[in-house]
Amino acid sequence: MTRTTPRPTVLVSGASIAGPALAHWPNRHGYAVTVVEKARTIRSGGYPVDVRGTALDVVEKMGLLPRLRDAHVDLRRLTFRDADGGEVASLHPHAVTGGATGRDLEIRRGDLTDALYAAVRDDVEFLFDDSVDTLDQSGHGVDVVFRSGRSRTFDLVFGADGMHSRTRGMVFGPEERFHRYLGHCFAVFPMRNTLGLSHETVVWNTPGRTAALYAVEDDDEVHAFVNFAQPAPPRELFGDKQAQRDLIADVFADAGWEVPGILAALRDADDVFFDAVGQIRMPRWSSGRVALLGDAAYAPSFLTGQGTSLALVGAYHLAGALAAGGHAEGFAAYERGTRDVVTRTQDRVGEGGGTLFPTTAAALERRNERLRSLSGR
Repeated sequence: MTRTTPRPTVLVSGASIAGPALAHWPNRHGYAVTVVEKARTIRSGGYPVDVRGTALDVVEKMGLLPRLRDAHVDLRRLTFRDADGGEVASLHPHAVTGGATGRDLEIRRGDLTDALYAAVRDDVEFLFDDSVDTLDQSGHGVDVVFRSGRSRTFDLVFGADGMHSRTRGMVFGPEERFHRYLGHCFAVFPMRNTLGLSHETVVWNTPGRTAALYAVEDDDEVHAFVNFAQPAPPRELFGDKQAQRDLIADVFADAGWEVPGILAALRDADDVFFDAVGQIRMPRWSSGRVALLGDAAYAPSFLTGQGTSLALVGAYHLAGALAAGGHAEGFAAYERGTRDVVTRTQDRVGEGGGTLFPTTAAALERRNERLRSLSGR
């Protein structure tokens, strides 16, 4: 009689980008993978994200590169405007971002999450509309009680549940220990494309304030983005959507250009994402049989444009390190192999922030002079 050894089990908390990307690799290495996600389904839509450098090699190994190339957003123009709406400079986005045509991909977030989900949904168990309520590592595995009331034991648990990770809070402590606030708040939401924008982004700046419209294609809808300097993170607003809208309206009350229309759209928008601009910096990303990845472990902030790529690369390295040895050795190898690129990426945060969000009149004028020189004006 043949005796089969049960496959080791892993739970991944979060089904945005890092979670499904991680689920792909342990499944191939012989683990039984479960992904739990608090939303009712995979979240489609959303603003575009970048897949760069080594992350392209990772999605190619996953067999997703052709699909993602087909979904590439061909952003052709980036225009900066001054307080009155006058044009400062208009140039190709790569002149500002440092991207490389044909080597970097920009993709709607929903297109990426759909591709990742499609790659694993037939081989991985998904528990939607649920989340982890408690974790207990006192036994031989990790005893998990879910919000739904069900309970299971897993060999390993991975927190891929974003910058405000509940997994991190349960295992490592409050977010305040690890959050590095970068002095700004932002909001993103959809609105009607009243300006007829196509394949372009238009950015309006005054010192400490930015408003932008992002048109992926010839769509009837664009993504509006507002960012503003704020000395301390307004933590009291994070659970109050109306207070968030009121704060933004107050900050931009006297703004010109198309900002009044953006504020009007914000008042009526159902899908508004508001947060502080920040990073997660942790001395270690694992404890016992629990490890973190992506924004839960090392959010670099959107200023770097590298959060998605770090999540994809981190998932690949974490799964590969586990496949080469036990979890203690694997987690240590994951950190050794990933921390240097994470630290370098996080330390570059000032570069993008200075270009996009100058906080003083002098800094804004220096930025504008650089943009004019790049555009040949």
